[in-house]
Amino acid sequence: MSEEKKNENAYQAKNAWTEMGEEERKEVFAFNENYARFLTENKTEREFASAAIAELEAAGFKNIKQYESLKKGDKVYVANRSRALMAAVIGEKDLKEGLKIVGSHIDSPRLDLKPNPLYEDGEMAMFKTHYYGGVKKYQWVTMPLALHGVVVKDDGSQIKISIGEKEDEPVFFISDVLPHLGKKQMKKSMSEGITGEQLNVVVGSIPVADEDAKDKIKTAVLNHLKSEYDFKEEDFISADLQVVPAFKTRDAGFDRGLLAGYGHDDRVCSYTALEAILDVKEPQYTSVVLLMDREEVGSMGSTGMQSHFFEDQVANLVDLYYNQYSELLVRQVMQNSRVLSADVNAAYDPDFADVYAKHNSAYLGKGIVISKYTGSGGKGGASEASAEFMGEIRGLFNNAGVIWQTAELGKIDEGGGGTIAQFLANYNMDVVDCGPAVLSMHSPYEVVSKADVYHSYLAYNVFLER
Repeated sequence: MSEEKKNENAYQAKNAWTEMGEEERKEVFAFNENYARFLTENKTEREFASAAIAELEAAGFKNIKQYESLKKGDKVYVANRSRALMAAVIGEKDLKEGLKIVGSHIDSPRLDLKPNPLYEDGEMAMFKTHYYGGVKKYQWVTMPLALHGVVVKDDGSQIKISIGEKEDEPVFFISDVLPHLGKKQMKKSMSEGITGEQLNVVVGSIPVADEDAKDKIKTAVLNHLKSEYDFKEEDFISADLQVVPAFKTRDAGFDRGLLAGYGHDDRVCSYTALEAILDVKEPQYTSVVLLMDREEVGSMGSTGMQSHFFEDQVANLVDLYYNQYSELLVRQVMQNSRVLSADVNAAYDPDFADVYAKHNSAYLGKGIVISKYTGSGGKGGASEASAEFMGEIRGLFNNAGVIWQTAELGKIDEGGGGTIAQFLANYNMDVVDCGPAVLSMHSPYEVVSKADVYHSYLAYNVFLER
């Protein structure tokens, strides 16, 4: 066999930048400009879900409660407790031939306020936090932080909170010990250098003038919260308040080919999936996008993938489509469905090359990543796509000009991770993980390639459309 023939038969992932012309490059940058704005403005799952619903409604999607029956071309959505949602476009084929689903999650690692967060110590008022998801705790100190969320009062009224994003607003921060006094800390492991109970946010320092007040600085903060936002200390108990980085999503690198921001995992997939279904025209199969919550802590809870939300909504689709409910029909729809579990993979980092399987790693700029399986060790804690489904997706992307690569999540015994793929696979669906590579995943400031973001959108769109 000639050397030329060997090269033709060899597989090598393409660099997306070298495959695109000038016009497509302009599309890539324009798409990412909108994504960067969306990511900056929506840093919590509540904010993301609300913004997604606004985009869906602007594109003609209606709440499923407004329908008495469903037919080809109808566009519907349903929200779950303001923290998750499902959107669908009814396709050409009969519903029982299955759905085309892109499933992602809209929660990201962060710091949640404890139920009783506010206290005073050392002439400062502080918030106690409880970290959410897999974080490196030392990464969250000495940086500008913002407070986002909602406070629900005992009469049911809600107060939306967003403090620290605008230039004229204060930011918050978590302190760290100075190097001059950090001798003991520096001897600890990185996981022990900052503990969970040390992730306390500084929120005030000016005391009230009242000499009789017990905690003068805490009292001053409470007075401020009452006057500015009309809530009192007890209202913290029924609040979803999150501490997130006060960074904007920004271009990175001289060539602006990368995008740095908080929450790429997994909002890069959620945003591209949302845009993909907004642009679906006349799908063959009913197209569905799932934007779920709680993935970073195991997908448990009423808004997570392990809840009955998804199957309840499939049952709802069946009832409205056939004007009757049948458990058998619901099961047929689900077992004939195909899914892209839209979640990110780890981008190869040359500074930490020893934890990556170099020949089976994802690289920035080489397109969306197809992962046959995730899990850890001996493929534990994950589903695995069949060879047939892998072939189908590979052929679909190749024919549509989608730039893709394939990868595992690091070396076998270095760790691992999971996605919502396993929970969808439990319904006897064909499922494969599919999303862009992320550098510094789970940090407060993650990095993605703009080319990969755009090809993720293309991949999800062609999958939903055909």
